[in-house]
Amino acid sequence: QLQLVESGGGLVQAGDSLRLGCTVSGPTFSAYSVGWFRQAPGKEREFVAVISWSGSDTYYTDSVKGRFTITRDNAKMSVYLQMNSLEPEDTATYYCAADRGIAPGVWHYYKGTATQRLHYWGQGTQVTVSS
Repeated sequence: QLQLVESGGGLVQAGDSLRLGCTVSGPTFSAYSVGWFRQAPGKEREFVAVISWSGSDTYYTDSVKGRFTITRDNAKMSVYLQMNSLEPEDTATYYCAADRGIAPGVWHYYKGTATQRLHYWGQGTQVTVSS
């Protein structure tokens, strides 16, 4: 059983940066792919980024490529999402998720209610980008 806690959200202006953190407690964290989804008001939950258990593979949704970077530190049992050049369209609640049965390369197919198939979730952290 894993527990995920997000941190680092806040209110920023367009063009600013934020770093989100996802701290995981529980056994075998290093065996899990960990990623980020986001949900804006009135929209379905969507994939943002994921990193494989080893950290060797990362995947991003097209709208954040070149702006967001996902990393992990297995010794600290944490995953980070560095978000640069933030845009008002990035405003959402950001959720950390962990799963070891679904290959990270297909996480981008999961959206809306289908994201419930990913095993573990945090409570979310709010990111608001003003124009």
